[in-house]
Amino acid sequence: MLTELRVRDLAVIADVTLPLQPGLNVLTGETGAGKSMLVDALALLLGERASADVVRPGADKTVIEALFEDDLVLKREVTREGRSRVWINGSPATVGMLAQVGAKLVDLHGQHETQSLLRPDAQRDILDAYAGAAVERVAVRDAHQRLRELEQREAELAARQDDVRRKADYLRHVVQEIEKAAPKVGEDESLETEAKRLAHADELGRLARQLEETVDSVGFARAHKILGALVKVDPSAGKWQELLDAAAASAQELGEAARRYAADIEADPARLAAVEQRRDVLFRLQQKHGPSIPDILATRDASARELDLLDTADLDLRNLAEDHAKAGAEFQQACAALTKKRIAAAKTLSQTVNDLLPALGMAGGRFEASHSPLPTPRGDGAEGVVFQVTLNVGMDARPLAKVASGGELSRLMLALKVVLAAHDAVPTLVFDEVDQGIGGEVGLRVGAALAQLTGLAGGERQALVITHLPQIAAYADHHLRVAKGKKGGVATSDVEVVEGEGRVKEIARMLGDADMETALRHAAELLRTASAKSAARSGTHSPPGSVRPRR
Repeated sequence: MLTELRVRDLAVIADVTLPLQPGLNVLTGETGAGKSMLVDALALLLGERASADVVRPGADKTVIEALFEDDLVLKREVTREGRSRVWINGSPATVGMLAQVGAKLVDLHGQHETQSLLRPDAQRDILDAYAGAAVERVAVRDAHQRLRELEQREAELAARQDDVRRKADYLRHVVQEIEKAAPKVGEDESLETEAKRLAHADELGRLARQLEETVDSVGFARAHKILGALVKVDPSAGKWQELLDAAAASAQELGEAARRYAADIEADPARLAAVEQRRDVLFRLQQKHGPSIPDILATRDASARELDLLDTADLDLRNLAEDHAKAGAEFQQACAALTKKRIAAAKTLSQTVNDLLPALGMAGGRFEASHSPLPTPRGDGAEGVVFQVTLNVGMDARPLAKVASGGELSRLMLALKVVLAAHDAVPTLVFDEVDQGIGGEVGLRVGAALAQLTGLAGGERQALVITHLPQIAAYADHHLRVAKGKKGGVATSDVEVVEGEGRVKEIARMLGDADMETALRHAAELLRTASAKSAARSGTHSPPGSVRPRR
């Protein structure tokens, strides 16, 4: 829940901190005191688009911070140029992230704010939550996903089969051509070496014989004689003998290798022609399927696998068709189970909300959770869900999103919230203009409904209500008053918590004249009445003559 909201340099607000509590919080004050600006500040903190004109005259930026339970802190700055900066628990974030987090914490209902209950997907989710259809929703989602996956696999396999059919002759030609040539890895390199030897056989033989003669002509005998003379004078030179022997042995081995090479190599025009012809075959394959022999062999294998698809695809498609039919039946069954729950819940929800509307000043209003079959069932079910309302007798029902009156819309939202309190996970509700166009006894009933809304959650929910009606303010657990003054020649709004006699005076002001004894007595009576009704509803009792609210 929201425990504190601080607003700095926003329009007429210089620096205001709102301390909030569980239960019903009301915000009152003279018209133009800045009550709605605090709601606007909260809307900015929930991700609403900001403009530069929100910054207070003389200030560089607007700063809005909110502290929630479990030490969650949201902060947003809006500069005079209209740029925004956002933090979540001190870490930089985006406005989109702020909106996602805020949507789980605060549900804001006002004339200008986007209201979650107006979205078709939210209406569907609300009906499903009221119906207790979580299991059925998951079953529909999973069955739909399974069906889509099978459809995609069928389509992909059929497309591949058609593609293979179109190019089957070509694929067979590729496989046959490569298999006929039977290339071997490394064959192209060995053929290139052989071709060079055959093409230059005469020259290679001549060079090999020259090498043999040159090695044989090296004077190793003379070298041995000279080394012996050295050793006689300097015995330390004897260590060179091993080197000389090794050189002589290597030279002899080289000469023999050259002799064998020269004997083996010979011109062979027929063999050279055969080698060049084979190289030609491999070259053409590399140009078409290469660039290397491993690539050619990979092309052969891939083409063979594609041809195999012609033999297996029909069977695979038949199996997929059977799976598809089974998955389709399961999806239809899952949709039917969800539809059944939605139909039953829609009837009950509509009746329960309609029972509340007269008490909220909408005696001629009717609410209906309507549903209509979709042309094609989707992952969220087989029907669309739309909340429709009739605001006055004789008028046509209209989608909730198209209701124009802010006050009537807020009261309808309030009725829904009371009915759905057990299913709504958002802990903080904000209502602006919930009292538009009502007063007297209806105001008391609206106040009682707001108190009931927060009481249903066992202290786990709070509501912040901006109101002009003393009948609603009398039900507050926590009463805040906004007043406008001047600081530095600029209009400034301040907020204070009012309790005890101060609260009686504020209620009396709202009734008409805070200085009139009659208004003060009426204010005290309103507080006693609200306290007694709340106590009766919660099973507790207020002390005699008490003018305190529920807390």
